[in-house]
Amino acid sequence: MTSQNLSIVLAGGGTAGHISPLLAIAAALRAAAPGARLLAVGTPAGMETRLVPAAGLELATIDRVPFPRKPSVDLLRLPARLAGAVRQSGRILDEASADVLVGVGGYVCTPLYLAARRRGIPIVIHEANTRPGLANRVGSFLTRHVATAFDTTRLRHARHVGMPMRTEISSLDRGAARAAAREALGLDPTSPTLIVTGGSSGAQSINRGVAAAVQDLGAAGIQTFHITGRGKTVLGPDGGPLAVPGYRQVEYVDGMEQVYAAADVLLARSGAATVCEVAAVGVPAVFVPLPIGNGEQALNAAGLVNAGGALLVPDKDFTAKWVASQLIPLVTDPGRLATMAASSRRLGIRNADQRMADLVLEAVSA
Repeated sequence: MTSQNLSIVLAGGGTAGHISPLLAIAAALRAAAPGARLLAVGTPAGMETRLVPAAGLELATIDRVPFPRKPSVDLLRLPARLAGAVRQSGRILDEASADVLVGVGGYVCTPLYLAARRRGIPIVIHEANTRPGLANRVGSFLTRHVATAFDTTRLRHARHVGMPMRTEISSLDRGAARAAAREALGLDPTSPTLIVTGGSSGAQSINRGVAAAVQDLGAAGIQTFHITGRGKTVLGPDGGPLAVPGYRQVEYVDGMEQVYAAADVLLARSGAATVCEVAAVGVPAVFVPLPIGNGEQALNAAGLVNAGGALLVPDKDFTAKWVASQLIPLVTDPGRLATMAASSRRLGIRNADQRMADLVLEAVSA
C-alpha cells in the first residue's frame, strides 16, 4: 500500500494532554507518508474542536461517553450510550475507508477501538501518562501496537517511544535561542530567570505561592515571568494586577519553546507533556504536582526527579518559605543548574513523533 491511498484515523481529545501528541503524530505521518489521508476524531465539546482545525487537520466527532466511577443512573445508561458511540465510530471508519486507527486516549477512544477491532482495522495506541487511562487499558487488549511516553508505564505489549511533541520544541537549542526568547518575552537578557506556569488554565495554589514570594525573588536578583492562566491575573494589595520590580505576569504564552529557551528554571505542574518536553530540551525544573486525581502527576515526574533533572515539592508545601529556602538558592546556582540540565537531557527523547509514525506504518504493513 502506498502513502497516496493510505487512510489514517487518529482518535483523542478532551484536553491538550491528548490533543498535542495527536497533532505531533499527525505531522510526523504527513512527513513519513506524503499523500496519506488523515482524519482526527474527537467529541463536540473538547478542546479539539478548536485545536485540530487550527492545525489544518479534518475533524469528525462522536458522542462523549464517560465511564461513571460510582453506581448511578448514568451507569445504567452506559451500555446503550457506548453502543451508540460504537455505531457512530464505525460509520466514521467506514466513510474514511480507514486502514489504521491511532488512539492517544480519552473518552473518544474506547468506542473507536471497539469499532476498529470489529472491522479488523489495525489499532495503534500511545499512552502519555505513567498511570494509563481506562481507554488505553481496554485498547491494549485489542492490539500489540502499543507505545508509551514513560518507560515505567505498565501496559500490555508496551514499547517505550517517548512523548510526541511539536518540532519547534523537539528541535530547540536552548543556548542558541535564549537571547531572542528573552527579548520576545520582555525579559532582561542576563538576569537569573524563573518562569512559572500552571498550564493554560493556571494553578491557583502556585499563583498564590509565587505572589507571596515575589519580593524575596526580586531581592535575590531573580526576574520572574509568571504565566498565570487565562482569567487568573494575580492581584496586588491595591486590587490591581500585581506589579513588583523584576516580576512580570501574563495569562498565556503561545509557544512554549520560547519559555523553555528563556528559563533558567521552570516551575510547573507535572503533566506528562511538560515533563517530557522539559527532559527533551534540558531545562531544569521544579514540579508541583496536581494534588487531586489519582496521583499520576507525581508519578510522571518521578523518573526525572530521581535522575537529578528536576525537584518535586508537594502542593501543600509550596510556600514563600519554601521558595526562600529551596528555590532561590537553586535559581542562583549556575553550576547546579548545568548539572540538572545535563541529567534532564539524558532522559529526553526528541524523536517520539517519528517513532510513532514508524509504528503506525509498521501496523499497516503487518
